[in-house]
Amino acid sequence: MAEAIASPAVPSTPAVTLPVRAVLPWAAFAGILMLVALYFVGAEQGATSLFAGSDVHEWVHDGRHLLGFPCH
Repeated sequence: MAEAIASPAVPSTPAVTLPVRAVLPWAAFAGILMLVALYFVGAEQGATSLFAGSDVHEWVHDGRHLLGFPCH
């Protein structure tokens, strides 16, 4: 009456391992980029300013408010 249907065996794929030595330089690079972005959005004005004028402030002004940094 009812026939058993055999499903084909699915070959298992080996787990991919990623060595820490391959990831560490990219993680450090991403961390440095995030810190630089955080500085420019959060602290580049006033006493900690690296650049004279308000050009950087105006470029990141909307990002400041979006992230909750007060700027004026």
